[in-house]
Amino acid sequence: MTLNTKKDPRVAVIKTGTTYPDIKSRFGDFEAWFIRALSGNLDITVVDVAAGETPDAPGNWDGIVVTGSPAMVSDRESWSEATADWLAQAVAECVPLLGVCYGHQLLAHAFGGEVGYHPDGRETGTKQVERLAASDLDPLFANLPRTFPAQLTHRQSVLRLPPEAVLLARSAFEPHQAFRIGQCAWGVQFHPEFTEAIMGAYLDVQSPELTREGLDIDRLKAELAPAPEASGLLQQFSDLVLQMKKD
Repeated sequence: MTLNTKKDPRVAVIKTGTTYPDIKSRFGDFEAWFIRALSGNLDITVVDVAAGETPDAPGNWDGIVVTGSPAMVSDRESWSEATADWLAQAVAECVPLLGVCYGHQLLAHAFGGEVGYHPDGRETGTKQVERLAASDLDPLFANLPRTFPAQLTHRQSVLRLPPEAVLLARSAFEPHQAFRIGQCAWGVQFHPEFTEAIMGAYLDVQSPELTREGLDIDRLKAELAPAPEASGLLQQFSDLVLQMKKD
């Protein structure tokens, strides 16, 4: 467990896996990307649940972020199922929560949604996301453009949302790009923590697999672009945590 000695508010980054070795050597691991993008005014603790670490009770945190993972939610590994139960408790206690990619899927699973392999295969690269009307008053999404670029890489998706979820965003490939449960728990399939350089590194590492799957590597690389609006969600989430702590 990696600790930061800063003062409150306390935020748990729930680490659900690790990136490719080459990418890790160049850019650091998942948690580093989140820490760089979240506010420096947060007291961040990284809890590696995939490695067997256990976070404090949800109510002991002022905010929670759940990372992506090479694991699959549908495998229902014991650490993942335990984390899903923990997330459900966090939502019940109204702790601000943001699940990203695997975290997005795990949050949906925790509330009865269906997670599995996307019927059309993998989505990867810089893609356009459409913000829906239901997000017009949402604390995280309301100020985003109606369409914005985002970095994506995933093979599993939320195939069916939980009954109480509010759908906030979609893309041409992925109908469930973002949703909210309750007042302050969000799941996003896209990666706000990715930079354009990290996304490009993923395309390089995945290139043999993408070629086998019939995807056009040259086109995917040509479409790479910054995604500042999507990345800004992490600062928006930070601001929300800071404001709720004040209140």
